[in-house]
This record gives sequence, C-alpha cells and structure tokens, in this order.
Amino acid sequence: MRSSIRLCTAILGPAFLRPTTARTSAFSSPCPNPIGLDHRRRQNPIFLRTLNSSRFAAAGAKLARMSGRGGYAEAQKLVSFSLSPTSALVIQKGDITKWSADGSSDAIANPANERMLGGGGADGAIHRAAGPELLEACYKVPEVRPGIRCPTGEARITPGFRLPASHVIHTVGPIYDADSNPQASLTNAYRNSLTVAKEKKLQYVAFPAISCGVYGYPYDEAATIAISTIKESSDGLKEVHFVLFSDDIYNVWLSKAKELLQQ
Repeated sequence: MRSSIRLCTAILGPAFLRPTTARTSAFSSPCPNPIGLDHRRRQNPIFLRTLNSSRFAAAGAKLARMSGRGGYAEAQKLVSFSLSPTSALVIQKGDITKWSADGSSDAIANPANERMLGGGGADGAIHRAAGPELLEACYKVPEVRPGIRCPTGEARITPGFRLPASHVIHTVGPIYDADSNPQASLTNAYRNSLTVAKEKKLQYVAFPAISCGVYGYPYDEAATIAISTIKESSDGLKEVHFVLFSDDIYNVWLSKAKELLQQ
C-alpha cells in the first residue's frame, strides 16, 4: 500500500494526499481515490465527471500504462446519481473483487447460491479473492433446511477476509425461468442485502448485476428492479455502487439509472 501511495503521489503530486469526501477509487488499482471524486457535485441530479484537465489526463494515462489495467478509461465510466442529500448511487465499470470504499464500513454483495459454498461467475471470483477463510465462514452459517443456508431472496453476511472490502453480503437471486415470481425474489435480494448492511452499521455497499449471468434474468428488467429497489431502500447508507464487469450490462444499467433517477 505504501508503494502504491508513493506511486500515486509521484504522478498526481501532493494534492493526492489532501482529504476528500470520495470513498471509491476511480481506477482499478490499489491507489485510494487518485482522482478525488467530489460528491459535492451532487447538487445536480446526475453528473459525469469529465477529466479533461491536462494534468489529470496525463496522470491517468501514465498510471494506466504502468498498471496495465486501463485506469483512465475506467475512470471515465464512473457515474454518480444523487438519491438524497446524503446518499448516492454510483454506477461503474470494473471488477467487484477489487472494490472498496474505506475497508471498514463497506461490503460487496456476492451473488451466491442457496448452499453458500461458492460457485461459478462472480461467486467463484469472490471466493477466490477472499481466500479459503470465506468458505470456512460460509460453512458456519446455519442451514435453514438441509443444504440450504440462504434461500432465494434472502441475505447473509460474513467478513471479507482477503478482499479490500470489509464484509461480504451473500444473497441469492432468482433463476429467471424457474422462479414462480422472479420480480419479487430479485427485489428481496437487493432489499434484504441493504437491510443486512444497515444492521451492521455499514455505509457503503457494492452490487454486481444479480441474476444476470447463468440465471438468465433479462438485463433491462433486472436493471429496473435493482435501481428502483436501491432508490427506495438506501436510506441510512452513504453510497450504493453497481460494479459491472460487462460493457453490455454497464450500458443498460447506466441508461436505466438516467431514466429512473433524472426525473
């Protein structure tokens, strides 16, 4: 971490070390908030931070080349929407296993299965990044029925272990073609995840696009439910993020957020 801070300071100068209200890194790198995203801009319903300063553009390009992760391009894909004077919804392109707000009052949502013992997609990636301790913690979650630790639509929480975020909220989304009421199940997955976060006094939560992988939920329908539920249930949280790996999903989520939150 010290070497990462020295790298960011060398690129961005002393301003990098100044306090900022932002809590998320615009780059997919370990540097904490290298751009300094200023959420006082939430006076408008939506803002897209265009980093057109020659200094920051050059710094971003340099950092992107050094990290090999396309940092500057990713920074341009971070969009914040005001939910209230004290709460924001952030949509960004990236890898949720690398996301963190402050490392102490933050959590990522894991799109788990009902067994809570890992799987494919984001579930498997989160388990790999968190280390074997996460699986051990999941084994300790009581079964509500034989083999079922977290029924569809519910949520459970564990520490984050080796993840940058301090906690993992495990929630199970519906299989679109198999669930009798997939809309209600997906709504519950988001709402119950936020409830668990608030019970733990967390301030920042990041979600992937739950059920949009092998569970087959149509992107547009899923985005409507996800964003509407966050809008209704985010009181008490400072920021709720959607960290989306796919360009297609990111574009759908961004379009839907503009439709639902720019009114």
